[in-house]
Amino acid sequence: MKRTRLGAVAGAVLMLAATWTLSGQSPAGAPVTYQRLLNADQEPGNWLMYSGNYQGWRFSRLNQITAQNARNLRVKWLFQGRHNEKFETTPLVVDGIMYLTRPENAIYALDALTGRQLWMYEHNNPDRTFNCCGRVNRGLAILGTTLFMNTLDMHIIAVDAKSGRELWKTKMFDHTAAGGYAAPGAPLIVKDKLIVGMAGGERGVSGFLDAYDPKTGTLLWRFHTIPQPGDPHFGTWAGDSWKTGGASTWNTGAYDPDTNTLFWGTSNPWPDYFDDNRAGDNLYSASVLALDPDTGTLKWHYQFTPHDTHDWDSTQNPVLVDTEFLGQTRKVLAWPNRNGFFYLIDRTNGKFLSATAFVKQTWNDGFDYENNGRPKLVPGMEPTPDGNDRVWPGIDGGANWMAHSYSPLTRLLYVFAREEHRALARRVGAADDEHALPAVVRGLGERRPVVDARARQPARARRPAVLPQLVGANRFRRHRHVRAQAVVA
Repeated sequence: MKRTRLGAVAGAVLMLAATWTLSGQSPAGAPVTYQRLLNADQEPGNWLMYSGNYQGWRFSRLNQITAQNARNLRVKWLFQGRHNEKFETTPLVVDGIMYLTRPENAIYALDALTGRQLWMYEHNNPDRTFNCCGRVNRGLAILGTTLFMNTLDMHIIAVDAKSGRELWKTKMFDHTAAGGYAAPGAPLIVKDKLIVGMAGGERGVSGFLDAYDPKTGTLLWRFHTIPQPGDPHFGTWAGDSWKTGGASTWNTGAYDPDTNTLFWGTSNPWPDYFDDNRAGDNLYSASVLALDPDTGTLKWHYQFTPHDTHDWDSTQNPVLVDTEFLGQTRKVLAWPNRNGFFYLIDRTNGKFLSATAFVKQTWNDGFDYENNGRPKLVPGMEPTPDGNDRVWPGIDGGANWMAHSYSPLTRLLYVFAREEHRALARRVGAADDEHALPAVVRGLGERRPVVDARARQPARARRPAVLPQLVGANRFRRHRHVRAQAVVA
């Protein structure tokens, strides 16, 4: 264990005290089986996976906190993690115990009612890691009585949830290769598989998505997010650019048990803004992948931004909704994208249904419905040597990694959205640089928090009918301590 640095740490957790009960939960200490994960919605007092359920809803059915009494919340306990890096984690709550990660790769088990620390585990990263945007970790997965965490030096680690004892550790990949790999995302358990993504799209990595045996850490399958020789889609990268094309999988996906399909988003191609050496659509970058979780076989894909030159990762958390579309009930994939459009895609076959701008955009002139929704590009929206400041949205989106939340009560999808404006610079020699950054920031973002998942058009902003008790699940972002609050009658 390494000694932690002094300082404040991040996160805000909203929970109930006094009359709070873990309604619908399993007996205390019961293992978190796959069946419990399938029926996570039936345990509103728990939060058993990164997005709350396999559908990616991030919705809580607890109803003690309301719009009327939220103003009466008071601090119940406060936990200091003693680190000066930001939190970007979503805690798990299992039968009264909160499990959360603290930068860089520490796990804490806390009594959720009192904040009392039960145990702490910390992985020692090397001095140099190759994370993009902070030495952060976004969360855990659990199966049985074992917790799983990805690390910045490309390990996946299993830890006993009762004691904090390390059970096994597997090296995913050489974290120093190709300019640097990392794994900041939260894993996802699907049946008897531990699904793990990786990061590094800011450098010349080659992306992949892995499945491991949760009992042993043995690699079961690996899907390459850039088509390899022999793949039907090989050839969408000019020359050898496919070998260092990025397309990482750094956020967490979703799972549809009805169709046995795993959905996962991919990042930008590399180099981000300098594309002279990577002509073509650059599959499967800036895409959603639909995979068979048993084998890692690709069922279908949809590419939101072919040949992306704006750093518009498509690594947002997928949201699965059954909804009416043009008079028919459809199983859809709802996806507010970093490129500024809200997409509905038939999740059974990858068919494009609709896309509507939910922030200001200037790059798109419509979609080709005869070509499964391929975007029609507005000329003059590419990066330039001096910086193109006419492109909306900027590199942060749109929507980014901050998770959305779908309410089955209002049938609205609540989206963290921002309108922002950047100047995108296509630097000479950027193909040899570690990362070609935009030259100038032209403006700041603003929020438009709600998109209607029932229709093509964005809905007007509305107050959620139910406020999730684990606000950390959606808003556990930029604060520097962990705080619990209680309703005061």
